[in-house]
Amino acid sequence: MTVLQSDITINVDGSSMPAYIARPDPASGPHSAVIVLQEIYGVNKEMKRITDLVASVGYVGLALNYYHRADPAHFQPYTEQGTERGFEVAATVSRKTLREDVAAAIDFLNCQDYVKKSKIATWGFCFGGTVAFLTATLPGLAAAVCFYGGNIAQPLPVGEPEALADAKDIQCPLLLVYGEDDPYISAQDVARTNRALAEAGKRFQIQEYPGVGHAFFRESSEHMHSAVVADAWDLVQAFLKRVFA
Repeated sequence: MTVLQSDITINVDGSSMPAYIARPDPASGPHSAVIVLQEIYGVNKEMKRITDLVASVGYVGLALNYYHRADPAHFQPYTEQGTERGFEVAATVSRKTLREDVAAAIDFLNCQDYVKKSKIATWGFCFGGTVAFLTATLPGLAAAVCFYGGNIAQPLPVGEPEALADAKDIQCPLLLVYGEDDPYISAQDVARTNRALAEAGKRFQIQEYPGVGHAFFRESSEHMHSAVVADAWDLVQAFLKRVFA
């Protein structure tokens, strides 16, 4: 499948939000779309790889730099210093700004003739997994996929309450994926998330993989396990197929 790739900007209340888009040849469209929500490191090679992966199976992929107000060129290495800077920038975003940015991305996609209207999901990683959870409260989303979202059951870097506080307001099905050996997300966090979503009557699925830690889907991660990655990708594809049907 031919994939078209480009760097774009999306207007958010007068601010320009950098984004990366990958999409199948428009002649084969329109297509459902997946908004890719970055880790704390920026829209880097890894996030573009995942966006391309989404496009390779027939979806429009759109990766957002939701740090654009504080650092529009945010790009950090996977190092201790990069992690420190990433958390500093993550502490500048709030529920309000994150929802504004994802809402703007939804509006942008719905205006493109190569996108199926209202067939839009999110897929977030690490802090982006938290963002996917938070923005699942927005109208116009078909689903949200949250990979190891560390602030779903812990306070946000900006100091706001955990994303789980908004569980009752979620409007779409969720897929939440974790590694059981994640040092940042405890078994108690996962259990509390499960319980809160069930009590709120939400449609959700939780998948935990034994023997893997945080960021296991990242291509450069020391925790990457090819069999787990393949299974998780199959799980995501099956979930998207259901919600987009």
